[in-house]
Amino acid sequence: MSRPRWVVAALAVGTLVAVPTAGASAAPLTDTSDLRDAVTVEAVRAHQAEFQEFADLSDGTREASTLGYQLSADYVAGLMAAAGYEVTRQPFDYFFYEELAPATAVGTSPGFPFTYVEGVDISTMDYSGTGTVTGVVQGVADNVVPLPVGQPTGTSNAGCEAADFAGFTGDIALIQRGTCDFSVKIANAVAAGADAVIIFNEGNSPDRTGVEFGQASFPQDVPVLEMSSEAGAALVEFIEAEAAAGRTVTMTVSATTLSEVRRSENVIAETTTGRTDRVVVSGAHLDSVAEGPGINDNGSGSAAQLEVALQMAELGIEPVNQVRFIWFGAEEAGLVGSAYYVSQLTTRELKDIAVMLNFDMVGSPNPGWFVYDGDASDTPSTGSTGSGVVEDVFVDYFASIGRETEPTAFDGRSDYDAFVEAGIPAGGLFTGAEDVKSEEQAAKWGGTAGVAFDPCYHAACDTYDNVDLVALDEMTDAVAHGVLTFAMTPSAVQGTGRASSSAAQDTASPGLQSIR
Repeated sequence: MSRPRWVVAALAVGTLVAVPTAGASAAPLTDTSDLRDAVTVEAVRAHQAEFQEFADLSDGTREASTLGYQLSADYVAGLMAAAGYEVTRQPFDYFFYEELAPATAVGTSPGFPFTYVEGVDISTMDYSGTGTVTGVVQGVADNVVPLPVGQPTGTSNAGCEAADFAGFTGDIALIQRGTCDFSVKIANAVAAGADAVIIFNEGNSPDRTGVEFGQASFPQDVPVLEMSSEAGAALVEFIEAEAAAGRTVTMTVSATTLSEVRRSENVIAETTTGRTDRVVVSGAHLDSVAEGPGINDNGSGSAAQLEVALQMAELGIEPVNQVRFIWFGAEEAGLVGSAYYVSQLTTRELKDIAVMLNFDMVGSPNPGWFVYDGDASDTPSTGSTGSGVVEDVFVDYFASIGRETEPTAFDGRSDYDAFVEAGIPAGGLFTGAEDVKSEEQAAKWGGTAGVAFDPCYHAACDTYDNVDLVALDEMTDAVAHGVLTFAMTPSAVQGTGRASSSAAQDTASPGLQSIR
């Protein structure tokens, strides 16, 4: 799962049509028991063990351009071809990014009152340029200080227009997060003469206070630092106080990064039977971050999906609707593989996809049982029309085994995003990442309150041992149930035909999602 990038306020709620799902108290209308019995957690773990071995041969990583990823893709493609699926490997270019040294920010003007701790007060924004800049730091118009606590997301329009930099004479631009993409703020700052940029968090809600909140969409030419909302607001106020006294504030900021174009690939395997005008896409990203092997993120979803596909073939299941299993590359680089896949589809091919099921992190060691909030009834979700049907399938399944779930938002952090943007109904499962488990959740699900669902999220310790077997077992059964339910339904999911021609653009660009 990619890093948190933005919070979306818009909701997308649509009218649904019937799909063979059941209420919480009724038996499923699609009998998936044979497939669920055939899919074992031991087999899923065996796939994860292979992924770990591939990472071990690749300096501990399965990042999308590494040997570890290539071996993972070979493994998946080989097993799926041997099982009788039609396998395609889809290459694409993407921007690789790596931070080579921690960010620094040091005040150099007399009386500068702040000391910044990397990872607490400041960090390097992904796709920052590299370099060191010493000079005047200056705020821009529309920075909202005092912080807009309790105000809607996107309160600050700082840096979104060239006019915000009228009179800018500084070297380092200080800009608040808000309504427009980070890349827009950076471009406007550079056009105004800034040699470095600091973007501080908005501060209007608990999830918009810290550092490490975004990425710059594509490699930048100047250093770009992130700053916590508290540190940013204090710096704005200090600059204003010094300006009132006729003084400027100077700092030295640095970022040490590597950005370059690299190549990865998606692995696509589809059934040779089933309606091709009502395709069920099951997706999981196969890559890890550079820092670790990614055996939960997302070796768990990749392995669960793989075993479900293999057992469908072993049981001789002939789906009513074609099933297309996809292992996406470069998800951790900004959802690149899935965005590229969708961009290459024609309008007709987009309309032929009935639903997209996304499985990204389904074995977290301190797990939650989350289902994507397709009808946007509980979260600020952006699920496409028909996504509530997908939510019901998974919620009803877990209810049938006595497992309580919670909704999680479509917030743009995983590979469903490009499908949702194209108007395709989507949904999926998630056991949690860096967010902290609450007391109420620990009472409901077990585990440890006050600790992240995955303390090893995006870290070297996301190894074969970083998995909860109960969660992985139950989630894998739910993957099997969801995939087979939609594979066998004779009904449609409203929203499939809503994909527009603008969603199918022929592009070979390695660019990333725009984010804010």
